[in-house]
Amino acid sequence: MKKARFVKNAALMTGSTLLLRSIGMLFRVWLAGRIGSEGMGLFQLVTSVYMLTATFATGGIATTVTRLIAEELEKGTPRSVSRILRRAVGLTLGVGLVSMAAVLLLADPIARLGVGDARAAAGLRLSAISLPFMGVTYCLRGYFIARRRLTPSLTGQLFEQGVRMAVIWLLLDAVTGKGLGAVCAVLMLGDAVAEAAACLYLWIGYRLDRRRAEAAIGARNAPPYRVVRRLTALTLPLVGGKYLTSVLRTAESLLVPTCLAAFGGSRGEAVSQYGRFRGMAMPVLFFLSSFLTALSTLLVPELSTALGAEDKRAVSGPVARVVGLTAAASALIGGVFFLFGEEVGVVFYGSVEVGGLIRRLAPLVPLMYLESVVTGMLCGLDQQKYVFRYGVADSVMRLCAIPLVVPRWGMSGFLAVTYASNLLTSLLCLARLLKVAGVSFRVWAWAGRPLLATAGALTAGAAAGRLFVGTAPLPLLLVESGAAAAVYLPLLWVMGGGRDLTRLIAARRRKKALRA
Repeated sequence: MKKARFVKNAALMTGSTLLLRSIGMLFRVWLAGRIGSEGMGLFQLVTSVYMLTATFATGGIATTVTRLIAEELEKGTPRSVSRILRRAVGLTLGVGLVSMAAVLLLADPIARLGVGDARAAAGLRLSAISLPFMGVTYCLRGYFIARRRLTPSLTGQLFEQGVRMAVIWLLLDAVTGKGLGAVCAVLMLGDAVAEAAACLYLWIGYRLDRRRAEAAIGARNAPPYRVVRRLTALTLPLVGGKYLTSVLRTAESLLVPTCLAAFGGSRGEAVSQYGRFRGMAMPVLFFLSSFLTALSTLLVPELSTALGAEDKRAVSGPVARVVGLTAAASALIGGVFFLFGEEVGVVFYGSVEVGGLIRRLAPLVPLMYLESVVTGMLCGLDQQKYVFRYGVADSVMRLCAIPLVVPRWGMSGFLAVTYASNLLTSLLCLARLLKVAGVSFRVWAWAGRPLLATAGALTAGAAAGRLFVGTAPLPLLLVESGAAAAVYLPLLWVMGGGRDLTRLIAARRRKKALRA
């Protein structure tokens, strides 16, 4: 029953995440067309500071709430769940209010000295309003993940995205012609209103679900223990790492345009380059990671439960399968972006420059996807301190390298730093995960087979594209990528993927027979 629920939740989260990202991507494309690459660059710089303050307001509270509530639900004590959630909400609400006050007071100096652009001040002030709501929302999402009930959380995210888009769409025309500062203010106001709406939506959902949980399990209390102390003990290692890495990454985001300007060109052009990289190319590269993100999120309570029960097989099996799935999926996605990156840039943004960036970043897709998935599983296995160490080491390396490399080689230098950074963190995280889970690295299954299958699939995609020379960019891209995907899966099967799947199905059948 648990497996059936997990598969159902994975499908639900994948579909909803893909829908959310599709809506967000279409809206981002529309927004880029309205405010241009410089506007996207300034928006990304404001967002960098906003994400730093959001980290202070939320920390690792969602993961901690998920872990604690999953443990209490296993014991059948939903009243203790309510107590944990109340304490978590109280803590994060207090931190969120302090963060909001700090941003409101320091918006002007942060804009001038940090962002390097006084136009960011209004946007920073409006972004502060969302911080208390965001912390409460994260707590409630952690609760629903622990309950294995994803519908309220996912519909809440759809509702949040709809409110954000509506606010921006209604107000953006009113500030057209008033400068990029006013535009950024409207964008951050949309975030603030959306966060408040999502918080209210999830709180109503929690109140309804709490009665259902108590009716199904019973309303027992667990033996009393110090909830705040436990919350603090579990959250601090993750929060401390997130705080420090967020500070370092924000410093990096603010440093990059300055170093690009030192390479040559105006500050406006440097901000435009950064906007094309962070605000336009990177979202496209992460667009198709929905399924893998869903798996790593849903595995947090499952791995935590297996770890508490000291069930090694329940840890190693899912870890090996998810790493293999990530390698197989990301190899094809990265290959498609590498071969057809320019078409992707033209289709999404009408920009060959963005397409060139997508193509240059495409080989990093397997590493970026792997790092995202592996980090989520490490948190479920209580390895937050290692995630923290690797993140800090990566940020320090980037901060040291960017001032040395980017002023000399510009965007090419920044891309070189990005490659080194992703290689370092993904391999460190993967090595730690495999050690903790007791899984050995499978060179052929995770590297050799996906790469060879990708090479064959891309050859087929390129050949299909030659048959439709002169076709419009979008139909041509669909033909090329569709042909590559159609060839990729059979190639994986021929090279051993089918044999692995057959063995897995046979092992499960034997297990069911033994139980019967």
